[in-house]
Amino acid sequence: MKEKSSMRVLSGIQPSGDLHIGNYFGAIEQFQKKQSGGDELFIFVADWHSLTTIKNPADLKKNIRQIVAAYIAFGLDAQKTTLYRQSDIPEIQEISWILSCQASMGRLQNAHSYKDKLDKGINATVGLFTYPILMAADILCVQADVVPVGKDQKQHLEICQEIAQKFNSTYGQTFTIPKGEIPDSVAVIPGTDGQKMSKSYANTIDIFAPDKKLKKQVNSIVTSPISVGDPIDTATCNILKLFKMFAMPEEIAEMETKYREGAIGFGDAKKILLDKIHAKFDLARKDFNRLMEDEREIDRVLAVGKEKAGAVVRKTLRTIREKVGL
Repeated sequence: MKEKSSMRVLSGIQPSGDLHIGNYFGAIEQFQKKQSGGDELFIFVADWHSLTTIKNPADLKKNIRQIVAAYIAFGLDAQKTTLYRQSDIPEIQEISWILSCQASMGRLQNAHSYKDKLDKGINATVGLFTYPILMAADILCVQADVVPVGKDQKQHLEICQEIAQKFNSTYGQTFTIPKGEIPDSVAVIPGTDGQKMSKSYANTIDIFAPDKKLKKQVNSIVTSPISVGDPIDTATCNILKLFKMFAMPEEIAEMETKYREGAIGFGDAKKILLDKIHAKFDLARKDFNRLMEDEREIDRVLAVGKEKAGAVVRKTLRTIREKVGL
């Protein structure tokens, strides 16, 4: 067991495509704050998990490197944050098998996420079914204290907690029981169509898209038909909801006044939002492009992460093996 000098936080992301604004405000911004606050971060690219949906190897390799480049560009420091690729730590798979011998078949069959994916037509593979066990291994292998999760992953974390408790009860105290963290302060980020921003809805505004594509995505934000000079509803406008993520309180108040007075149209509002997006992300966008052109820094960070995470996981595995008699 590790000595508790700070909170150990673990989070993973599937390499499923370009990062968008929702990824930043929902996760990356929280990582920046935790790193600055002195928490011990373990952030991994969940490439094994992504095999349940991604079947093109070239896309997978590209997506992995894009995520690592994005995290570096946003200031995640390899000396402070352990940033690693899941598949670089093969011991996680052994831990996953041992944990599967503690998992309840009925619990997995009733997992909401599994049922939802089947309803969406995703093929019912064994990998999809046992996804929560691998997720439990990801968490327990580093003895994480805290796991930030979205509401759709809350049940998976509960399954992880149950597996850890059962193992501890059977073999003696071994695993830290992780706590979930669902930050209420992070609002649902609306996509260009007003639904939650998600790649599955094709409604994202991608942080690292080329300028023309980024402008096109912002201009595609759905608005209601109004006449020039008519007031705009501040409660329902998707442009304003996104603007609030970037603007200061006084800027939001000024924009809302213009909306109510009919002093601004949707075209101008979109331009203002686009300017805000550039102001917020252009430094990171520049760094991201540099990293993707010369990927040696990505390789270095992954090598450091592999060494650091691997040492922690191997220590956990040695303990588990001894406990179960291997």
